[in-house]
Amino acid sequence: RNPNGLSWNPESGELWVAVNERDEIGSDLVPDYMTSVKDGGFYGWPYSYYGQHVDNRVKPQRPDLVAQAIKPDYALGAHTASLGLTFNTGDLFGPQYRNGAFVGQHGSWNRKPRSGYKVIFVPFAGGKPSGPPQDILTGFLSEDDKAFGRPVGVA
Repeated sequence: RNPNGLSWNPESGELWVAVNERDEIGSDLVPDYMTSVKDGGFYGWPYSYYGQHVDNRVKPQRPDLVAQAIKPDYALGAHTASLGLTFNTGDLFGPQYRNGAFVGQHGSWNRKPRSGYKVIFVPFAGGKPSGPPQDILTGFLSEDDKAFGRPVGVA
């Protein structure tokens, strides 16, 4: 629905994007995601989400387009508002963070419990995500659920 962070994957040469999905389907739907960008690709908006999951609120329906919807490569969690995306190939953070993407998660406004409010690292192998996200920078939420900050860009 709302592509934000764009970054070239230096290993594969593909363009990747962090996407904020739709709201008002519940606290656990729909996951924001990151995915490679396919030339001419259709990712579902507004007829379906996360591939071919039909959004029945949309009228008229377009099953012809839903059948073409591409499933994203990697879920980042519901309502994380993942805005920033950058790939790392250097050694500044050590070898464990050499091949993968840093993602800035601005944080939810419409979910309980809150999600996001951190910077994560998604490991890659062979040009694709290869494991669970790792928290890199946290501490933006207090124990009583107040936000001290909301990450946006990563570089």
